[in-house]
Amino acid sequence: MTIDKIYESPAAAVADVPDGASVSIAGFGMTHSFPTSLTVALREQGARRLCIVANSLGSGPYRSTALIENHQVNRLIVSFSARAGEGTSAAEKQIAAGEIEVELVPQGTLVERLRAGGAGIGAFFTRTGVGTAIAEGKEVRTIDGVEHVLEQGLKVDYALIRAQRADRFGNLEFDGVGRNFMPSFAKAARVAIAEAEEIVDGQLDPERIGLPGIFVSRVVRTTEDVPHDFLKVREGRGADSARSYHDKPGWTRNQMAEVAAGLVPAGSYMNLGLGIPGLISNYIEGRDITLHSENGVLGYGTIASKEDYDPNAYNASGHYVHLVPGASFFESVTSFEMVRGGKVDVVALGAFQVDSHASIANWSTPDMVGGGIGGAMDLVAGDATVMVLMTHLDSKGQPKLVAECDYPLTGRACVDIVVTDLGVFRWGGQRFRLERVAPGFTPDEVAALTGLELDLPVG
Repeated sequence: MTIDKIYESPAAAVADVPDGASVSIAGFGMTHSFPTSLTVALREQGARRLCIVANSLGSGPYRSTALIENHQVNRLIVSFSARAGEGTSAAEKQIAAGEIEVELVPQGTLVERLRAGGAGIGAFFTRTGVGTAIAEGKEVRTIDGVEHVLEQGLKVDYALIRAQRADRFGNLEFDGVGRNFMPSFAKAARVAIAEAEEIVDGQLDPERIGLPGIFVSRVVRTTEDVPHDFLKVREGRGADSARSYHDKPGWTRNQMAEVAAGLVPAGSYMNLGLGIPGLISNYIEGRDITLHSENGVLGYGTIASKEDYDPNAYNASGHYVHLVPGASFFESVTSFEMVRGGKVDVVALGAFQVDSHASIANWSTPDMVGGGIGGAMDLVAGDATVMVLMTHLDSKGQPKLVAECDYPLTGRACVDIVVTDLGVFRWGGQRFRLERVAPGFTPDEVAALTGLELDLPVG
């Protein structure tokens, strides 16, 4: 029998998804790499009581959130169920109403659980999530003097993924960061369904195959023509505006990013998180610093303009970026191997709070239902220098440097450097030391606006 895994339409490819099925749906951020045609077809097919496994739910009628808006979902296993500043989503409303059960999973743990499930590995230990709500109720074991959390392998009934090219054998080829979650999601599925921009006549070049056809059950041509969504760099008040303290301006977000970039040693591999940290990429040109992004790119530089961007090259914030010489693409499992394996030297993150124990909280607030862990827990669990960039006070005028975090922890005792719009703070083992002060302010003024005890400079 000749192998031919091509289906005539997305509707035909998802026709047998039953009520109560578990479905992993790939996609990054709000708009990138989603299997839009298959998702629309699943919504029209109408299967109910679905368990959706995903990194993020995306936005708009072409992505996973559309299934939630159509009340087809009763369980979520995700890294993002909500995002700060995005308003109340359909998922949050249904979670709050008890219609949807949610399990939040760190991004690196999610892909590793799916990879393990597909590889026949029942469970594994990881440092990610130790000391946080994610570890509650799970076995914790000390390995080589370090605490690890036991995580279960994860299998699903169906996976919906996206590729650039496919052949009738089910072999898939990806462009750029488009491979991010695709391999791990497909491997964990009983039935993996791939939509592709192009289905070749014949076979793909064996040297360029990103996922062998043995992992793919069905292939369909992409039918939904969804325009690229160009995200603007959005940083609250604006990257070039400054917050005032006692009628004096602190550093702008761009200035904070520039200050932070100057603290990174030459020769470093560096990961940039969402928000203000993403601006650092504009201040390392000409320096020996290689940027890493957990969605699967190593070696990118400045944020691209709408007039000059590659839709297959974007960072963890979802912004299109320019590549630099020596750049490479890879799947998310490999990306988190770099993080947890100690290959990434510096991690820059945003935060809601950092406390006097050098612990960080950055994924949920009291007014959020659920939250957005993303890759942050994995990033702080490695051996990298952890640098936090955040405004000194929150929107209510309360300090973000606090005695004790009262928001859910991302990681405990892991922060090395904090850059706010008022200064630079370096962990000294017992307390943070105020190392640099924004122009126009004194150390005492900064200390008075801080919610924890500092070591202040002498003289």
